Amino acid sequence: MLDFELSEEQKQLQALARDFTRKEILPAAQRADREERMPEGLLEKAFATGLLNPELPEELGGSGLSLLDEILIAEELGYGCMGIYTTLMASALGLTPILLAATPEQQRRLLAPLRERPCLLAFALSEANNGSDAAAMRTLARRDGGDFVISGSKMWISNGGEAELTVVFATTDPSQGHRSSVAIVVPRSAPGQQAHPIHHKLGQRASLTSELVFDEVRVPAENLLGEVGAGFRIAMQTLDRTRIPVAAASVGVARRARDEALRYAKERQAFGRPVADFQAIQFKLADMEIGIQSGRWLAYRAAWLADQGRPHSAEAAAAKAYCSDMAFSAANEAIQIFGGAGYVGEYPVEKLLRDVKLNQIYEGTNEIMRVIIARSLLRA
Repeated sequence: MLDFELSEEQKQLQALARDFTRKEILPAAQRADREERMPEGLLEKAFATGLLNPELPEELGGSGLSLLDEILIAEELGYGCMGIYTTLMASALGLTPILLAATPEQQRRLLAPLRERPCLLAFALSEANNGSDAAAMRTLARRDGGDFVISGSKMWISNGGEAELTVVFATTDPSQGHRSSVAIVVPRSAPGQQAHPIHHKLGQRASLTSELVFDEVRVPAENLLGEVGAGFRIAMQTLDRTRIPVAAASVGVARRARDEALRYAKERQAFGRPVADFQAIQFKLADMEIGIQSGRWLAYRAAWLADQGRPHSAEAAAAKAYCSDMAFSAANEAIQIFGGAGYVGEYPVEKLLRDVKLNQIYEGTNEIMRVIIARSLLRA
């Protein structure tokens, strides 16, 4: 029998994230966008509230939230600011391969700081010349005695340079493609790393995005996740999970666009009436609501499958593609309802559009999502 009701604990978690968004994110979002940085003290508050790295297992001192629990948080934080949320989400993205592929000893050793203080993680897969074609990466990991020595560069890395730990995907032999891929946990303290922040992004400016350069960075071989050749598989398994919170955060953006448009449509007068009285506006609002409800259940379904340990790659891709496309459309329609006022920064809707555009690109473009879905259909 299907059950569409959240548990009491999940409702409390949702309320906690909603209250945090209202008190800490919404008042700071516009300034964070202008200044291209996280609001001061917000990471510490997120840590104290239990909203930073909430998937850290209980046996390691964390909350041990399920993926379904996690996306309840994602929707609420995405409502407030996708840039701020991406900083937190990218930390979960860096944590996930360690939870998926590290041994218990590696997890205890590497993740101990996450219990004690606010720590960010990062996930370094993309390179300047290969984003979607991840198997073609050129960053080299050379074995040297008991170490790996990493040389190369990674591009578009969220939290790059600020993360305590970065999971770096590299190859031991570029001619072998994914068969020589590795995933190695690199601490920020390892010498030879440089981070070059990327400025003037279209949106999500509160989230730090960097190019990472590795110049003979030496890391103990005990930081290797899995075995040589497993890196690409670990990356894909990670993205199958983390695309689902991106979908849920996109629903949050769409909800915010709907709320802002609805409020404005009730206040704005045209021809002696609120513009909300006109059917053309009502249809736009109705389409936003249809998209929000549809997208939310796509995300919930994908998260439920993942939590059950069942295949969910196509479902995650469908949720990510649909929700991010839907949220971009909702933000675009919100600007249309605002008219000229929506085109300037005095109102938040232009920021929603700029921010959510990236949701259609990162963690796999929506074109790649459709490739994943089509391959699943053809295999079936």
